[in-house]
Amino acid sequence: MIVTKTSSFTAPKGVPDYVPPGSAEFVAVRDGLIHAARLAGYGHIELPVFEQTALFARGVGESTDVVSKEMWTFADRNGESFTLRPEGTAGVMRAVIQHGLDKSGQLPLKLCYAGPFFRYERPQAGRYRQLQQVGIEAIGVDDPALDAEVIAIADAGFRGLGLDGFRLEITSLGDETCRPQYRELLQEFLLGLPLDEETRRRAQINPLRVLDDKRPEVRELTANAPLMIDHLSESAETHFEQVLAHLDALGVPYVVNPRMVRGLDYYTKTTFEFVHDQLGAQSGIGGGGRYDGLMAELGGQPLSGIGFGIGVDRTVLALAAEGKAAADPARCQVYGIALGDAAKARLVALAGALRGAGISVDLAYGGRGMKGAMKGADRSGAKFTLVLGDRDLEENSIGVKEMATGEQRQVPLGEVVGVLRSALGH
Repeated sequence: MIVTKTSSFTAPKGVPDYVPPGSAEFVAVRDGLIHAARLAGYGHIELPVFEQTALFARGVGESTDVVSKEMWTFADRNGESFTLRPEGTAGVMRAVIQHGLDKSGQLPLKLCYAGPFFRYERPQAGRYRQLQQVGIEAIGVDDPALDAEVIAIADAGFRGLGLDGFRLEITSLGDETCRPQYRELLQEFLLGLPLDEETRRRAQINPLRVLDDKRPEVRELTANAPLMIDHLSESAETHFEQVLAHLDALGVPYVVNPRMVRGLDYYTKTTFEFVHDQLGAQSGIGGGGRYDGLMAELGGQPLSGIGFGIGVDRTVLALAAEGKAAADPARCQVYGIALGDAAKARLVALAGALRGAGISVDLAYGGRGMKGAMKGADRSGAKFTLVLGDRDLEENSIGVKEMATGEQRQVPLGEVVGVLRSALGH
């Protein structure tokens, strides 16, 4: 009797593996979103996966759910508290200040990044404890046209992947000239409601957070709450109107949502979210906004900034909901089959030449017979299969089979790279 051993190890709950063939879709979505940013001149920044806990407490806001409930925090051997990054903006600000990037004289400073972020929450479809995001930050210039550019990059990223069933929701959260007065007005309204003790405490610390409460009973109580967009200062209102005008000029459709409240405390003025209704309750696929006081809060210059974070996992799910895919499911473009040792040696060298020409190639390894090797070719999704045997070597030619039609022809070995490059559009 043969006993098969199985591993007792699995990935942590809420932390997905990305494995072929599905990983190709993940990579295509991530790279497509980054490509849209690079077309607008955003340079890459790579951030630590964990930072000092105080960075997020100060930068994100201690009253937010992210800081109070969702952070993965641990102490190192010296007792210093660190946290797996829950978002990207605070870390980018820390890096900009630390390395003096804001003093280069080239503002706005445009940065983009991609990678894993961490939230301790109940795992759901597209909402993981280790989530994958693409983000951009534009720092140092308070210009409504820059706000519109950041939003348009996200919109272009989605559309470049083929996604179209989403909408952009946008509002303004005001500035330092009108937020204090609105805070008092909202606080007075909320404390007059029969709220539970925890919600009343939240209303005293950060009343705007109460408007983000998803419980039906709280939403009903706050249905007539005063809204920031109705109490904007003249400068904040002008800024918002100009952002919308630039979005109109860029052809980016939007819906103004006065009740929008983002989950982080640092947002001011322009605030936005991309929503896809086919994803159910977790409909957000990305969002962001302006954070004019964040750099000063973290000890840097009083420079403005705006950015976004887009969920790669959510975008993959949104594409699937629309019956679309961003990646070619094929593992390679060309699949090679060798019949005999001499043919194999020649085909290995040919595969290297093809890869050097930018063509993806896989080979039938392990000495499989022709029938098994052709099954491998079918499964690879290759557009062409190369068949090389001893007789082909004697004739200095190779069989090239077009998989879609089944047509096969002999091509001189010295010409096959050029023939395939032409056929594949390289």
